[in-house]
Amino acid sequence: MNKISRAVFLDQASLDLGDLDLSPLQATFDELQLHEQSRPEQVLERLHGASVAIINKVVLDAATLAACPQLKLILVAATGTNNVDLAAARALGICVSNCQAYGTQAVAQHTLMLLLALAGSLPDYQRAVAAGRWQQAAQFCLLDFPIIELEGKTLGLLGHGELGSAVSRLAQAFGMRVLLGQLPGRPVRADRLPLAELLPQVDALSLHCPLTEQTRNLIGAAQLAAMKPSALLLNTARGGLVDELALAAALRAGRLGGAAFDVLSVEPPSAGNPLLAADIPRLIVTPHCAWGSREARQRIVLQLAENALGYFAGAPHRQVG
Repeated sequence: MNKISRAVFLDQASLDLGDLDLSPLQATFDELQLHEQSRPEQVLERLHGASVAIINKVVLDAATLAACPQLKLILVAATGTNNVDLAAARALGICVSNCQAYGTQAVAQHTLMLLLALAGSLPDYQRAVAAGRWQQAAQFCLLDFPIIELEGKTLGLLGHGELGSAVSRLAQAFGMRVLLGQLPGRPVRADRLPLAELLPQVDALSLHCPLTEQTRNLIGAAQLAAMKPSALLLNTARGGLVDELALAAALRAGRLGGAAFDVLSVEPPSAGNPLLAADIPRLIVTPHCAWGSREARQRIVLQLAENALGYFAGAPHRQVG
């Protein structure tokens, strides 16, 4: 099997923290150049003469692709490919392959961690101990914040692919009842409840669907108002699925039991993001890290190598463009 002479990884630091074994990828190419990050003005120079571009979030638009005549393969170290002009790549005969299902275990675990932290008021109790309130208590324990048992509660899922299914299995292990919601723009299914029927029933709602024009702001003020005031909202999918201003208002007004997000509408978030305000109660925000276990990131390395080897053999794997 022939190797392609030169591959360039333009933003290695977005994947590898120095804890990954890159040998499967290095063995795939005659030459592999690694760059921790690449600014837009550096991309063309670094891709000069390269046959393979490896990227995570670096943008490869039509003009960039047209200026790289030797480029034959783009390996995306993620599932999302919105940073690559797929139509331009197709027109230029450039194969694009992504990585898939590498973070299922990590994201499902993170989702349950967020749910458990909200159910047990973990951040509130941590802050109380740090502030000395337990030390000053009149009895042996503090029970100042609500603690919710998941057993017997209802979890609603919007999105029941690989990730949603994994979250469903973990939730059922805690004794939760799982209901599935109908996503807009998808064929109607008997096992999916319309949103108007799903929302009033759930004690927690977890989002695992893609961001499309149909799902943008899927959960807004009206949907939040339809949920129980005690309900919890989890989002480890995409930030644009939820109207952030409406969510902040609902939490401040006590119209929702809590929310936990690993994603925001703009990432890294701008200073004015409404969910970063310090006065919002019962809100947990993590920095889009749910996918980032070492095991998940190592799977990406293996899939990148598999995708390249498949392309060399004339049978591209996970081809998206």
